[in-house]
Amino acid sequence: MSDSLPIVIGGTVAIDNVITPAAKHENLLGGSASFASLAATFFSKPVNLVGIVGKDFPAEHLSMLESRGVCLNSLERSEGESFTWTGEYFNSMNDRKTLSVGLNVLESWSVKVPGPAADSPIVVCANMSPQNQMEMISACKAENKFVLIDTMDLWIEIANAELHEVLKQVDLLVINESEARDFAQTKNLVTAGKILREKGPKYVVIKLGEFGAILFGPQEDHHGLFRCGAFPLEDVQDPTGAGDTFLGGLAGYLASLGKTEFTFEELRDGVVRGSVLASYTCEDFSTRRLESLTEAELLARLELFREMCCW
Repeated sequence: MSDSLPIVIGGTVAIDNVITPAAKHENLLGGSASFASLAATFFSKPVNLVGIVGKDFPAEHLSMLESRGVCLNSLERSEGESFTWTGEYFNSMNDRKTLSVGLNVLESWSVKVPGPAADSPIVVCANMSPQNQMEMISACKAENKFVLIDTMDLWIEIANAELHEVLKQVDLLVINESEARDFAQTKNLVTAGKILREKGPKYVVIKLGEFGAILFGPQEDHHGLFRCGAFPLEDVQDPTGAGDTFLGGLAGYLASLGKTEFTFEELRDGVVRGSVLASYTCEDFSTRRLESLTEAELLARLELFREMCCW
């Protein structure tokens, strides 16, 4: 990690309550920035987290993040109540229902990136409103920066124009399968990837959940497409945050390369690492499996995944 670049990750930091067919857990660490920041530390440090929490946010969650190399100097503390999410998963673990959302401190949050974090050349806007994403991109002052963002169906529906403006400032868009179809207004994912690139990003990654991800880039690079599978799991405990883990792992790997211009092959390698890292998130609730994950375990799974995919 000695040659890695500083990375800044903005998004939600939440208290999650998760129900699955097997268990129910409350007061878990959640939020897009939490998962993405922790994931990025496996490849690059420092990782600066930008977000906001309320007075009720569990101190042990913040202590854990700091112990793993996440810098919280840019995390705002409010006297309000923290952002909360409660959701339930059903038998297949592919379908979930949001039971309640408490925006609380997020309702009037305006993103600020103070101090050295603003100079980070790798900028990650995890899932948050397009307005917040634009505020974060504008606040990051590195002359040569590489910007990655994630988005969701809510913003496609209620802030479509603002999201289009954000995409003009973005190098890489990460989006899931159903959202890509909706946003590009096509059922074909290959067509969707091309349409989304035309909206601004040089690269697009469409997440396919348990089936992996597709990376789209310029046609001259490997015909503009790389398809990555997901690491097969026998037991999925909680998929919450897997997509954010993917984003953070990808961004952290790119930061570890010590530059802001990447080849298609380097982005491909980042997609693979993000995908494998996300598989660990699904093995336990919240960030618990990532907290116990060792570098040796991660490297071993990467090698096993390589063997599985060779033909």
